[in-house]
Amino acid sequence: MKLHIALGAAMIVAAAAPAYADQGDLLVRGRAILVAPTEKSGTVQPSFPGAHVAVDNSIAPELDFTYMLTNRIGAELILGTTKHHVSGRDGLDSLGRIAGTWVLPPTLTLQYHFAPLAKVRPYAGVGFNYTFFYNDKASDALNNAIGKTAVRLKDSAGYAVQAGLDFDLTPRIFANIDVKYIDIDTTARLTTGNAVNRVRVSLDPIVVGVGIGTRF
Repeated sequence: MKLHIALGAAMIVAAAAPAYADQGDLLVRGRAILVAPTEKSGTVQPSFPGAHVAVDNSIAPELDFTYMLTNRIGAELILGTTKHHVSGRDGLDSLGRIAGTWVLPPTLTLQYHFAPLAKVRPYAGVGFNYTFFYNDKASDALNNAIGKTAVRLKDSAGYAVQAGLDFDLTPRIFANIDVKYIDIDTTARLTTGNAVNRVRVSLDPIVVGVGIGTRF
């Protein structure tokens, strides 16, 4: 009888145990993310000195991995890619969308977990980002307006800061909310025949993610 009571108590304790990570553990999360650029655009030089551009938001899935160096310090790598459209402003408004691009911004952050043994575990991090732009294309509207145009966006390196929260759903599964600010600066080059126009853009997106994670 005492053995049954002891086993039952152990099972209750195990079921109530938080999904916290210890040193050497790997946390894997799947998130849905909103990437919202807070862009600042230069002018389109030299042909459109009064014109600017704007970049739209994008929603996409994301996968991230956090390796716990200690029970408080973790290193997180995020992997995801989003598609964005570039629109004309201030003299290029009538064209609407002028280009599109895919963005791949692998980001590595070093995190501090404030309450590693709690069921609700906030963390903050700072790190490095390198952004690749690929499959850059001019829109039909731009091609029709100024001629066949090749678009190329320069890759970017910058910093990233984040804050987030894990909270337990089961002993191994937890929900996650995460917010990042990523420093991304690029120069778009538009080549139309022998003419080349350039515009500098600071994208600097805020990335909001919500998802589910597990511990290995």
